[in-house]
Amino acid sequence: MIQDLRQGGVAVIDFGSQYTQLIARRVREQGVYAEVFAHDASPDRINQHQPQAIILSGGPNSVYESDAPQVAKHLLKGGRPILGICYGMQALTHALGGQVASSAEREYGPATITHQPHSPLLDGLEGELNVWMSHGDRIEQPPEGFTPLASSDHSPFAAIGDVERGLYGVQFHPEVSHTPQGGAMLHNFLFKIAKLEAKWTPLAFIESAVQTIQAQVGDERVLLALSGGVDSAVAGALIHKAVGDQLTSVFVNTGFLRKNEPEEVLAVFRDEMGMNVVYSNATEYFLDALQGRTEPEAKRKIIGGAFIDVFKEEADKLEGIRFLAQGTIYPDVIESASDSKSAHVIKSHHNVGGLPEQLGFELVEPLRDLFKDEVRKVGSALGLPDHIVWRQPFPGPGLAIRCLGELTWERLETLREADAIFLDELRSAGLLVGDTAQCFAVLLPVKAVGVMGDIRTYEEVIALRAVQTQDFMTADWARLPYDLLAKVSSQIVNKVKGVNRVVYDITSKPPGTIEWE
Repeated sequence: MIQDLRQGGVAVIDFGSQYTQLIARRVREQGVYAEVFAHDASPDRINQHQPQAIILSGGPNSVYESDAPQVAKHLLKGGRPILGICYGMQALTHALGGQVASSAEREYGPATITHQPHSPLLDGLEGELNVWMSHGDRIEQPPEGFTPLASSDHSPFAAIGDVERGLYGVQFHPEVSHTPQGGAMLHNFLFKIAKLEAKWTPLAFIESAVQTIQAQVGDERVLLALSGGVDSAVAGALIHKAVGDQLTSVFVNTGFLRKNEPEEVLAVFRDEMGMNVVYSNATEYFLDALQGRTEPEAKRKIIGGAFIDVFKEEADKLEGIRFLAQGTIYPDVIESASDSKSAHVIKSHHNVGGLPEQLGFELVEPLRDLFKDEVRKVGSALGLPDHIVWRQPFPGPGLAIRCLGELTWERLETLREADAIFLDELRSAGLLVGDTAQCFAVLLPVKAVGVMGDIRTYEEVIALRAVQTQDFMTADWARLPYDLLAKVSSQIVNKVKGVNRVVYDITSKPPGTIEWE
């Protein structure tokens, strides 16, 4: 019998907070499965995996607005422990008959709370705690049965609880890093209050996923689009562990990969892991399709269509394929969700319904329940090399959207060389993993005057981009050492033909995006 590790976890109810996914990730870091649901999701959907506890997220609304999302009545039945965070606390208070009102003094940013010792939620923590606030309303009167657990300068009820029923609310955000003891609070809720079991681990996931894949696939053959990215790599390794040679991977070289990337992918998956890999070098096809096209969204659509054409051509050469494997991960699923009347579709991700239905395959998506950090942990547990597991995010269109303006093989090679120099120097300095989240070079469609060897030059410009972020929803530019930037600039100008100027992008997100296109 296959053990479903998703049973008996936490349902995170989304009221529109930018931190909702982060709540689920923080819960999973404690070894407990958490799943995100729209606030108006049906009871059947929420209860599919029988969650044993509920967390209500924050959100931008005031509970008294006419269209403000409210706590569904069915969530309050069944006796499950509930933790309301920020707006979730206010919505819980409102639903249970307490009073919420606009605060004369709003709290945004760092704050200090004092709490009563020995409450189950804050047990074992210091009397004064630094937390992160983000609210304009506050609790004026808790519901019947609730007692105050903590207060701040402007919130007399910064935390409340009904210990007997296991219902709690906090006015701050324990899920963010700016609340240093937030993890301990979540730990108390999960294990001391909800009495949950920590069973969501990489090894347990692999064991369960292998059994699930074997049960779904049986003796049939599976086809995987292997990109070399983390998601498809881990999906391929996991499926290969489950069904071995029943898996065939198609690796399409679009011509937009980083330096030596095609060779590295083939070396790891075909040579080291012994996987069946079909290699298709379609560089000329992609470049021909993009001739004269410079608009970013047009590039993305053309590349997506060309990839499907090439992949389908390779798939048609294979016989007996019933299943198509994709590296869909949990944020893709959340961001592509459109089942809630009030949910905003952030983006339609290429992995969710990306390949056309006319291919006629059934889908295998073994990573569909994992966040990116969990995918990396599973990859390491499967034995994939670090340079694959910890590879920084790379867009599906690849260098095509980092080579601004006209796409030619010569300009792509220029970008490839400059990018490799930047990444190699960051790697040598120990800044490529941990200190930076995403780093790359961009070739700009402008030329600048320079002087090299007493000769006037008029050549192209490389922009370097390096950011720090935890969730990629916001990001800050990385303060790289000046000496490192100077060395990278000197090497690019001296070694990369056609470039005579290097600039560093110091734009945060927002207002900019991480990628240039």
